[in-house]
Amino acid sequence: MSDRSHLFFYHHNDAETLKKVDPLYQMAENYGFKIAENPNSANIIVSIGNDGTFLQAVRKTGFKEDCLYAGISTTGSLNMYCDFHLDEIPQMIEAMQNEQIQVLRYPTIEAIIDDGATFNCLNEFTIRSAIIKTFVLDVFIDQLHFETFRGDGIIVSTPTGSTAYNKSVLGAIVDHALPCLQVSELASLNNNSFRTLGSSFILSGDHSLTLKVRQEGNDHPTMGMDNEAISIRHVEKIEIKLSNKKIKTVKLKNNSFWEKVKRTFL
Repeated sequence: MSDRSHLFFYHHNDAETLKKVDPLYQMAENYGFKIAENPNSANIIVSIGNDGTFLQAVRKTGFKEDCLYAGISTTGSLNMYCDFHLDEIPQMIEAMQNEQIQVLRYPTIEAIIDDGATFNCLNEFTIRSAIIKTFVLDVFIDQLHFETFRGDGIIVSTPTGSTAYNKSVLGAIVDHALPCLQVSELASLNNNSFRTLGSSFILSGDHSLTLKVRQEGNDHPTMGMDNEAISIRHVEKIEIKLSNKKIKTVKLKNNSFWEKVKRTFL
């Protein structure tokens, strides 16, 4: 960790948050870190808030592969992406200096809209009807037409994202070390005309998923990347696959992915 000394803090700028984080800047400098004014010159990016803040930090700083991301929680408990608490900053810095941390590489999703704009997601990509009416998607795995979906929408999650929106619709929690995609349905309509698998399914990183929107009057779905909406209204096709980008995060050696799952849900 000795070659990583340029630190960028990502946080909200409301008065309450600024009061909490102000001592961190001085503390970091006291421990020999240089505070970067923008993320482009940083090799450590620290989010201060909750898991949503961490997702925003990764997105707003461009999914940087040449730096480490760390999450500091300002809530009453630690989260899936936040290994440290705001009241334990000296312990965090000591752990980094004494190499008591490990680096994890989390896979990301790449979504290509209509063969044009490309977006990355750390948790999940979602597509759902923007009005109170079901819509229809033709679902392809590679070149195979797998099913025709009619319902509220579909979630495509990474392994780390499997603990978020995906879990709330009874999708499986997937070990973060498995390079794969999980596809989960939102209120699918199954009858004699439309038939889907009716359960979540998992694709290895070697496969791609293509969703084609049936142009039947409901062709302006809402699409989301993690906790942000995509400002594209009309869409015909989305190709989704695992990205080559992996986000490097730091964690304490005694805080594995499954320990986080147990702490969060059990």
